[in-house]
Amino acid sequence: MTQVFNFSAGPAVLPKEVLQQAASEMLDWQGSGMSVMEMSHRGPEFISIYRQAEADLRELLAVPANYRILFMQGGGLGQNAIIPMNLLGRVREPAVIDFVHTGSWSGKSVKEAARYAQVNVAASSQAGGFTSVPAQASWQLTEGAAYLHVCTNETIDGVEYNFVPQPPAGVPLVADMSSHILSRQIDVSQYGVIFAGAQKNIGPAGLTLVIVREDLLEHALPICPSAFNWKNVAEHESMFNTPPTYAIYIAGLVFAHLKAQGGVAAMEARNIEKARLLYEALDRDDFYANRVDESCRSRMNIPFYLRDESLNEAFLAGAKARGLLQLKGHKSVGGMRASIYNAMPIEGVQALVDYLNEFAGR
Repeated sequence: MTQVFNFSAGPAVLPKEVLQQAASEMLDWQGSGMSVMEMSHRGPEFISIYRQAEADLRELLAVPANYRILFMQGGGLGQNAIIPMNLLGRVREPAVIDFVHTGSWSGKSVKEAARYAQVNVAASSQAGGFTSVPAQASWQLTEGAAYLHVCTNETIDGVEYNFVPQPPAGVPLVADMSSHILSRQIDVSQYGVIFAGAQKNIGPAGLTLVIVREDLLEHALPICPSAFNWKNVAEHESMFNTPPTYAIYIAGLVFAHLKAQGGVAAMEARNIEKARLLYEALDRDDFYANRVDESCRSRMNIPFYLRDESLNEAFLAGAKARGLLQLKGHKSVGGMRASIYNAMPIEGVQALVDYLNEFAGR
């Protein structure tokens, strides 16, 4: 049987060991006689799962004590509305939100935030086809903005920040890290809010992580639904409403797996090597093209194009026959895309590189 490697951008590949453990515990979690999916979210069994997951994530990312970790629902797109509803109360009207527009996902964030406040696009790489991150010296930031929002890895466009943005004094930095959280070391203390949909590097779709500094919990607008009010969620330890219990359980297994693999530093080293291997294959000649500036190429999401796009269908059919799945690029940009998250082994990347070379006739 052909070995399968799943390059989907999300929902994405999970560690085999995690899936095996989940399968073994499906009908009976640790002698409880219940599946995790059947447990009360307020019962001692699930509370222990939740608290261990929270503790392991805090350890993996070295989250400071003055930050709260929230397990929420609604995905990254939901947070595009939840964030302004929680942060606009900290500034006087007319409130301004600064954005850096570097691709499809930051563009969605801009559009949603404009429903709640004035939006200032401080910098944009749209004119260049979203192939770079604008140099921070060029950003036109607002003094006293409600916050500065960036997407530090654009899943569709394959652009990743290689620096931490510096907003004006007193302006919180909000980062969408959905597609590269836990793939590289970060200094959480430099951000006011970090959020991430789980379905790329953490677990199943349906869970969204929010890491928020405690002083930012007090500013929700009156219109903010109580289930999305960060202060309310924090005070109830993410249990104000029924949380996505099974997704939290799988996330907890992933966190434990990452710790056993050496933590985020070890994963970053592996991710650097995987990305190097694939980019070198794409850059070897003019058969393939990656259009992203080398200074900000994503380690997680690698879009590429065949110079002769009439070969696209043949390329995808050959890849599928070799067990290399989900390589078709997002419909908005076309081409191909290989997402090589933490759970993608280097053997999968090597298999793709071998196929790239074979298809190009090298």
